[in-house]
Amino acid sequence: MNRITLAAGLLMVCAGAANAQGITRAGPAAAPIAVSVTVPAGYETVYVSGLTPSVADPKAAPGTVAAYGDTRTQATSVFGKLDEALKAQGMSLADVVMMRVYLAGDPAHDGKMDFAGMMAAYTTFFGTAAQPNKPARVTVQVASLAGSGMLCEIEVQAARKPK
Repeated sequence: MNRITLAAGLLMVCAGAANAQGITRAGPAAAPIAVSVTVPAGYETVYVSGLTPSVADPKAAPGTVAAYGDTRTQATSVFGKLDEALKAQGMSLADVVMMRVYLAGDPAHDGKMDFAGMMAAYTTFFGTAAQPNKPARVTVQVASLAGSGMLCEIEVQAARKPK
């Protein structure tokens, strides 16, 4: 047996052992998201509906981007709400295995989504020293969201070992 075959076999065994023990997240360590996440059978799963931001500036005209803030501000608000929703289920952002981010076009960015603004918020909640877990994720631009002035809506799925 050559060294490459042996090494490949050992990696498969190690991956299987890791999977049997818990959730595995694959992908480059420097990447902000996981390429894939494997959740073992029997784990508890929580689905959190798409959440939108809270008003950031109550003095601004209702239903405007100024009322909710820029994409970074809105995403920060949504991540805080997601954390609260997960805590109500006995979980945390560390348990998120899949995330879908919907961004509306930002007038300040010529109608394009502000991906950098969302990422600035995201990287304060995921892949940090305090919370190193990163979910699989998709980010898409949508024509609009349910509320005028909203630029960000996020839904997640979280999983944990049963208690």
